[in-house]
Amino acid sequence: MVTEIAAMLGNADFWVAVLRIATPLIFDTLGVLLCERAGVLNLGIEGIMVAGALAGWLVVYLGAGLWVGVLAAALTGAAFGLLHAFLTVPLALSQHVAGLGITMFATSVSYYAYRVSFPNVTSPPPIQPFAEISWLGLPVLSRQTPMTLLALVAVPAIAWVLYRTPVGLAVRAVGENPAAAEGQGLNVNAVRTGAIVAGSALMGVGGAFLTLSAFNAFFFNMINGRGWICVALCVFASWRPGK
Repeated sequence: MVTEIAAMLGNADFWVAVLRIATPLIFDTLGVLLCERAGVLNLGIEGIMVAGALAGWLVVYLGAGLWVGVLAAALTGAAFGLLHAFLTVPLALSQHVAGLGITMFATSVSYYAYRVSFPNVTSPPPIQPFAEISWLGLPVLSRQTPMTLLALVAVPAIAWVLYRTPVGLAVRAVGENPAAAEGQGLNVNAVRTGAIVAGSALMGVGGAFLTLSAFNAFFFNMINGRGWICVALCVFASWRPGK
């Protein structure tokens, strides 16, 4: 058994698969982290991933480029994030109820939009997804798509923003002590709204990875609980990007 485990861990194919499977989780855990660092729990993540997956795939299917699809997914996630922010920040509604409502709403709208767009289709129309990058020369990274590399770059980028910039300091301040942050002249509602929108955009991109990189089509239930896993991962990582 030990020999088999050691052989598996030493196999490059194993780590290629691990990194590919982890990519949407990286995007979405960072999205959850941004929201929670600002003091807001975004349980709309599951629905936002579905909406991002559909938006990115549909835009590419209609003839746009793959990176335009990624942008469309980010904007879709940001739009649902703005709705979540409106419900939870100025209206101060329950974050849990609002988040679950966003999940159900975004999922239902996405499935309805798919059925309206393809009423007579029995199998999802395919697109040409991102191709593997073969010029890096590394056995694991060279077999990944650009979106995986983007996810790996996003981790230190988010960490740098949170711990090395005034914007990150403001986000952490409103999450840890909003009264003190307001006393320093920060607009707590604006900072929280911005963090939720940015985090939700990352969630949309995580969903788009599944349709634009891992697979080549959109199908129902493809998110399959990945959003809830990301909420747990954020807690296990102690709300730190590196972990």
